[in-house]
Amino acid sequence: MGGAVSAGEDNDDLIDNLKEAYYIRSDLVERAFRAIDRADYYLDEYRDNAYKDLAWRHGNIHLSAPCIYSEVMEALDLHPGLSFLNLGSGTGYLSTMVGLILGPFGVNHGIELHADVIEYAYQKLDSFIKTSDSFDKFEFCEPSFVVGNCLEIPPESRQYDRVYCGAGVQKDHEDYMKSLLKVGGILVMPLEEKLTKITRTGLNSWETKKIISVSFAPLMLPKHSTNGKPKTVPLPKYEVRTLQELARICIRHTLRVTTDGADSQSRGRGSSFSVGRGLAVAGLHKYGPRFKRRRVHRRHCNALVLATRQVVASSGIGPAPLDSNNNQGGRAEDEEEVGERDMRRHMRGSRRPGRGAGGVVEEEETVEEEDEEEEQEEEKETGELLRPQPAVNVLRERILGLPLPEPLKMYLLYYREK
Repeated sequence: MGGAVSAGEDNDDLIDNLKEAYYIRSDLVERAFRAIDRADYYLDEYRDNAYKDLAWRHGNIHLSAPCIYSEVMEALDLHPGLSFLNLGSGTGYLSTMVGLILGPFGVNHGIELHADVIEYAYQKLDSFIKTSDSFDKFEFCEPSFVVGNCLEIPPESRQYDRVYCGAGVQKDHEDYMKSLLKVGGILVMPLEEKLTKITRTGLNSWETKKIISVSFAPLMLPKHSTNGKPKTVPLPKYEVRTLQELARICIRHTLRVTTDGADSQSRGRGSSFSVGRGLAVAGLHKYGPRFKRRRVHRRHCNALVLATRQVVASSGIGPAPLDSNNNQGGRAEDEEEVGERDMRRHMRGSRRPGRGAGGVVEEEETVEEEDEEEEQEEEKETGELLRPQPAVNVLRERILGLPLPEPLKMYLLYYREK
């Protein structure tokens, strides 16, 4: 199943294709997808296939197509603090993305049939926590997995806000799946060859929506024990966090939001431990902070005003400080470069057809194209490629700068080496 969108060159390119095809529709889901490189969940010899919109299987290890995961994430309608159960959790790729949205006070459980896949999932989870910068950009709900058949969950088990089943469900097991859901909760599963979203609106009332046609391997039926009775598989326990863990969560949250407090305020109020604020947004920008700053700086310096078909360049930057030779720190050279760029823009504009009242809109639409042309011209002049610089992990830098003993700093960093 898959092949709905074109293959990407990297993870960001794949996400762009999924957005363009409208499989990813919300910012929250987009940030979760960009935060975790799909290729990290492939075996090394198969990484070249990671950015194709295709399912992948090797032995018991399996990943659904990116378009399927996109539809699942959107249908689950995730929020911080919810409880989530993944039936057939596999590599843990989906559970890890869900954990980025649930935040530290959510519940993230999974059940997987194969013990070797559980081991593989924990290896990938450990690698994500220890090496990925995305871990420091989100408030994370770490998933817990158990080995077993999802059809052997005891009937007295607790219910969940969100449930996903990654195997084909027949009509006979529909009510069993519904019983795992709280009132107001959402269940997403492949039901009779259709990815289906079921919302529990009351104790005995449901709303069902068919999303897309899919093809999943069917659920494995339970194997009975020697005495003829089915086994039961206990789900992970709901663990209460220790005071020490709560202190770590609060300290990291405080450092994270104060790093970009102004940006957080501009986004409006929400949960005090919401996802995707401040660092999460800035750090996941596709082109990196350097490209973004350069373009903002250009637009600030060169505000273009169309008046009687003439382009007038104006600058809002104050005079630069004087150096030891009473020169304004390269200001003359900067103004000369700005003048050359304005002249090139003016010449490009003069070659275009005359504009009427819609000229301003047309000028806005060509800004990105002109920026790319300028970058190419700068590369030719300097002989250097303008590459994005790696983003600085601000949260890590702040923690390392605290006046605390080294063991406590490492605890706040979750003992991450990177």
